[in-house]
Amino acid sequence: MNDLPSSSRDSSLRDDRPRDGFVQVRGAREHNLKNVDVDLPRGALVVFTGVSGSGKSSLAFGTLYAEAQRRYLDSVSPYARRLFNQLGTPDVDRIDGLPPAVALQQGRGVTSARSSVGSLTTLNNVLRLLYSRAGDYPPGQGIIYAEGFSPNTPEGACPECHGLGRVFAVTEESMVPDPSLTIRERAVAAWPTAWAGQNQRDILVTLGYDVDTPWRDLPREARDWILFTDEQPQVPVYPGLTPEETRRAVKRRAEPSYLGTFTSARRHVLHTFANSGSESMKRRAASFMVIRECPVCHGKRLTRAALGVTFAGLDIMDFSRLPLRRAAELLAPAAAGQTARPDGTPRPPEEALALTRLAADLCARVDVLERLGLGYLTLERGTPTLSPGELQRLRLATQLYSNLFGVVYVLDEPSAGLHPADTEALLTALDRLKAGGNSLFVVEHEPGVIRHADWIVDVGPHAGQRGGQVLYSGPPAGLRDVPDSLTARHLFGPPAPLPEVRRDPTGWLDLRGVTRNNLRGVDVRLPLGVLTAVTGVSGSGKSSLLTQALSDLLGVHLGREAAPAEAGADPADLLTADDAPAPTQGTLGGDVERVRRLVQVTQAPIGRTPRSNLATYTGLFDHVRRLFAATPLARQRRYSAGRFSFNVKGGRCEHCQGEGFVTVELLFLPSVYAPCPVCHGTRFNAATLEVTWKGLNIAQVLDLTVDAAAPVFADEAPVHRALSTLQEVGLGYLRLGQPATELSGGEAQRVKLAAELQKAVRGHTVYLLDEPTTGLHPSDVERLHAQLSRLVDAGHSVMVVEHDLGVIAASDWVVDLGPGAGEDGGQVVAQGTPEQVARASGSRTSPYLRRELDEHAQPALT
Repeated sequence: MNDLPSSSRDSSLRDDRPRDGFVQVRGAREHNLKNVDVDLPRGALVVFTGVSGSGKSSLAFGTLYAEAQRRYLDSVSPYARRLFNQLGTPDVDRIDGLPPAVALQQGRGVTSARSSVGSLTTLNNVLRLLYSRAGDYPPGQGIIYAEGFSPNTPEGACPECHGLGRVFAVTEESMVPDPSLTIRERAVAAWPTAWAGQNQRDILVTLGYDVDTPWRDLPREARDWILFTDEQPQVPVYPGLTPEETRRAVKRRAEPSYLGTFTSARRHVLHTFANSGSESMKRRAASFMVIRECPVCHGKRLTRAALGVTFAGLDIMDFSRLPLRRAAELLAPAAAGQTARPDGTPRPPEEALALTRLAADLCARVDVLERLGLGYLTLERGTPTLSPGELQRLRLATQLYSNLFGVVYVLDEPSAGLHPADTEALLTALDRLKAGGNSLFVVEHEPGVIRHADWIVDVGPHAGQRGGQVLYSGPPAGLRDVPDSLTARHLFGPPAPLPEVRRDPTGWLDLRGVTRNNLRGVDVRLPLGVLTAVTGVSGSGKSSLLTQALSDLLGVHLGREAAPAEAGADPADLLTADDAPAPTQGTLGGDVERVRRLVQVTQAPIGRTPRSNLATYTGLFDHVRRLFAATPLARQRRYSAGRFSFNVKGGRCEHCQGEGFVTVELLFLPSVYAPCPVCHGTRFNAATLEVTWKGLNIAQVLDLTVDAAAPVFADEAPVHRALSTLQEVGLGYLRLGQPATELSGGEAQRVKLAAELQKAVRGHTVYLLDEPTTGLHPSDVERLHAQLSRLVDAGHSVMVVEHDLGVIAASDWVVDLGPGAGEDGGQVVAQGTPEQVARASGSRTSPYLRRELDEHAQPALT
């Protein structure tokens, strides 16, 4: 029976006897799980493996963690439950022996402009106490309590910028970009473009201003009044008349078309930005504003009184801008009991005791972060700028310091975005948690983490409906004997072969003097026509070089404007220092004229709402809707392609407005999403669903997986091409109507890549990808690498930020950054073929790459 998938056993044969030291799951059916039974040891590192979409997360998070949270919330007051982001009740018969659980998931975390490393780790709270109780105050200044050192409180926030450090301002240059134009030629670009802008120009004519002289030739007094006055005179307007005719009409008090109220350009911009309900109008207003350092706090966000208090000669904001490892060095003497003031005088006993204890606490917390490879971060670093892997390690550090006992930690790919050297530090941290009497349930793809496990649960054999079974549950060595396991093949089988010959570059991009984040005047050559991997430890500057600096410089060469703000983004977020980094400095030369196109494929979501899905993003849904509109019944009823969209009136179900579900609010319990009682979850009205194509209505088509849809649309070239490409990047298990909000970062990136692959591309294209293997099983990594190679073979350039040693070893060229992270990184340590970089000295990547190449045991490559 042990060789059979647990989900295939008849329920009457289940072993329901309690097992000491085990968590017993019986009848798990969450998402694609097929009535799974599995036993998991407590006090062990249990790794859940399997291809992407196999059901690992459904078992670990959707079942085990969801049930642990439900049980805990049952024990707290209904009011307290409202403070939690509650998961639904999992679809499972029974779980025995489940301790309390803590989830450490991938995710962007808090996107607030005010959230930082210090607030996420609670280090800020301790540091504020230290400055409050043991800081060096100016003579005569009274004590400031801890909240007075926070820019997020009324007591601490700078009154001028409200704790943001920056202020919006409007200038003549921002509102009048081309002073050679006249007012009639719309020199004042900040005014509206339609009638409202013409209205202001007509009012100026009535007021006697010259609208036909170039702006730069107008008197300074006139220009300042037009742009900056707060006066709002109301005057008669005579549209269509010349200035001379208008003057005569005013003089004889002719009947005007209407009375118009003047509004200066600055007043219009600020009023629109503060009050408009339209995001597009807000963004337009923001484009005429410049962000400046606050003149009162000089960007430090706090009151002058708070900034007057110092420790080690630094105010609290300067201290918070230090790398954590440097901050710990400054705290170390105080933690060791050296508490004298800077002038050598002793502190009062109670102040000295507070300083020692608080400094020791901070040092201990930072030490945990340092051991997880995060010592390069600063307390001020905004959480929106952190990678998902960095966020998860920050949360892990908090748990390591808390020293809980008897807890199940459920982790979501903690090695994502980690260099092999950082992964070793991660494993040490996980061992510490386990040694503290806790259980670790880890969803993971990285072979090094899987081999480190005490117990493996392999889910599969494939993705989606072809997965959802437990193929194996037991010690790692036993997985070798499971023939259906793709994980076993990569753990115990031979590695994928490397290319016999490295491709030769067809040209070079020369970056000179690149300065961005921790890159300081870097010179580097990036080859064209090959697959290039940019490597280095986390925080070494890889993304700064490739997806920021190169993207900026190449974008300028191609005449690309700055990317528009994400839909729904708050323009006020531009005020945060970390969200508005200094622009890239440097030059781009070499064979740059050969590049005709730049494509950047990131892990950002493909949409923010469930209305965006796989079919709509890839464009295949447009073709599908046209097929339905061409059916005889649709033509008879005069249905257009728009009838088959759930986003517009006509074909959608109006009861749920095309959502497919209705929300039932339960006050103290999590909201329940029930299928719409009218359309039963199909999202369309009954008349629309009467139209069928090949026996399927439009809702049934959206419910097909990519794999199931491929044969259905085999004769429809545009649809089949999109489906085939999605299959080639390993997304055949996704449904066509899969909401964008359900896709992981790695899945979203592969959807974008598939959308690019299906295009007919002319001219040399440079593709930039940021860790495309994130969240991928080794078998999926092989498929992805094949697609990237396909792009290169078609004559394009592919450059990836990458940690996966298999992809790095199979690349044509490697650029290794480092040697460390943060201020210790930002340099090109080595570059060349994988073999050359593997032999480089001073590179943190080279020993791991050398080991990877040795495992392949290939002959010397050319």
